[in-house]
Amino acid sequence: KYGVRFSQVDAAFPLSQEDGPLRGVPYVMKSIAWAAQVGCPCVDTTDGLHAPEGLKDQEAMSMMKRSYLQILEVAEAHQVIVNIEPHGYFTTNPDMMAEMQAFSRSPYLRMNMDTGNTFIAGHDPVKFLKRFLRRVSHVHVKDVSESLAAALRGKDTGIAVSTCALGEGVNAGNIRQCLALLRDHGYAGVLSIECEGQGGPMIEKSLAWLRQTLNELQISEEN
Repeated sequence: KYGVRFSQVDAAFPLSQEDGPLRGVPYVMKSIAWAAQVGCPCVDTTDGLHAPEGLKDQEAMSMMKRSYLQILEVAEAHQVIVNIEPHGYFTTNPDMMAEMQAFSRSPYLRMNMDTGNTFIAGHDPVKFLKRFLRRVSHVHVKDVSESLAAALRGKDTGIAVSTCALGEGVNAGNIRQCLALLRDHGYAGVLSIECEGQGGPMIEKSLAWLRQTLNELQISEEN
């Protein structure tokens, strides 16, 4: 009635954990089927915040690859993109993300860029995005408050939301540069705002800042 559409379904079961193949794979597969039914083009996936106990890094990576191969069979059947989001121990490591993006030639395996998670993990979001620019099909726009950055940066691998509106944190400059990169690459996908709601004011501030920034960068909101 209001023209609201889904841009992505969150199926963020930690696929790197030991129970990833048993519980995570069916969870993602069901999410893909559901997304197809509601006309949603993407499903978001990720790994765990910490390295899995009892598994070496490459063992966990091999397990995740096998899981994604099974998931991609369903994704291709439903023509739904499976995005890997930098949010955990493996996916916020650019070399490991590159390995995950390169192991399959399926056009349905892509990446969800998150400006906040890459920053919290101790990386430069702009450099991270440059490396994976051609793989991006969905973007989480997330600022990081100064206090949150001081407490968690380099110590954690992701945050669900920040405690400040877009433009009011220490990641605002990086977001602006990322938007310019996406513009120059011809990205015309979704920019998903991630911040606390607080009954509306923080979302309103974030939307106003993002619209102003897009206007300054000469990026059409309708692209």
